Amino acid sequence: MIEPAFLGDLREVPVSVLAYIGDAVYELTVRLHLCRQSCAKSGILHRQSVKLVRAAAQAVAVHQLLPFLTEEESAIFRRGRNSQPGSMPKNADPADYLNATGFEALIGYLYLKGETGRLDYLLAMILEEHQNG
Repeated sequence: MIEPAFLGDLREVPVSVLAYIGDAVYELTVRLHLCRQSCAKSGILHRQSVKLVRAAAQAVAVHQLLPFLTEEESAIFRRGRNSQPGSMPKNADPADYLNATGFEALIGYLYLKGETGRLDYLLAMILEEHQNG
């Protein structure tokens, strides 16, 4: 994966930017995971990935992770969850959307901080649960 080249203070990065980066990192991780699991055509892989990256699935995923987060990670999640989004998707439950935003902010934060080992560990927990569930 592309290594982050962020040198600034992550406390100054808007939560929307953390979530924006986290969304991309999570989507790529899910797509790679699905490609490793199946030789299906791209349309099938896309439908499977949408099931995992939609707000409801991310809300479930973050609740699985909460007991394993450090204080710092929990604070980033809460910062993302408590942010005021500019708009709310029509097809997503507002609570799920806010939890998903917190989840994405956490992923973006860990990625930009360069904590790829920790990020891989947390994402593997989610994807392993999906694979077994």
